[in-house]
Amino acid sequence: MTPALAFDPVKIGIVSISDRASSGVYVDKGLPALQDWLTRALHNPLHFEARLIPDEQATISATLVELVQAGCSLVLTTGGTGPALRDVTPEATLAVAHKEMPGFGEQMRQISLRFVPTAILSRQVAVIRDQSLIINLPGQPKSIQETLEGVKDSQGASLMPGIFAAVPYCIDLIGGPYLETQVDVCKAFRPKTALKPTPAYPNAGSTA
Repeated sequence: MTPALAFDPVKIGIVSISDRASSGVYVDKGLPALQDWLTRALHNPLHFEARLIPDEQATISATLVELVQAGCSLVLTTGGTGPALRDVTPEATLAVAHKEMPGFGEQMRQISLRFVPTAILSRQVAVIRDQSLIINLPGQPKSIQETLEGVKDSQGASLMPGIFAAVPYCIDLIGGPYLETQVDVCKAFRPKTALKPTPAYPNAGSTA
């Protein structure tokens, strides 16, 4: 068995939401940060559907629906979750939800509060639409990594788990592919009854 066949292939939607980046005022950093972290964190062969769009509620909602219909088991957005007038990502996400998953947003704010008191201004949400999990992430690459991966001490021991530890089992429960994480980046948690044997192959890489 080749490494590409050892793990379930996964299609992931990554969406950066920014008026200025989408219009070319500055270079977007959200999409590269998401793709880099996911490639390091997962053994699965990955196919990314990337979108860079402005802070327009109807456009955001339409993009999320498009990615779900395209077969993305996981859709991650970055940007547009604060209290500013143009920040409408949570509203656009909730508008296409079949189920809300409030624990993800609660944990992201707890992680960010370890670093800045303004974390209480963040409005990230997570939802399920059909068989896809959609999660709003912060806008800064450093914050993206912290919320996904969690907080570690200087020796690499976990001080607070990141939200991605719960993502694979959530996707199991909604009928998606079996995500296998790189434990040195993020150790996924599953009940013992939900575990599958781990193929002994290195990371199979990704395609854009």
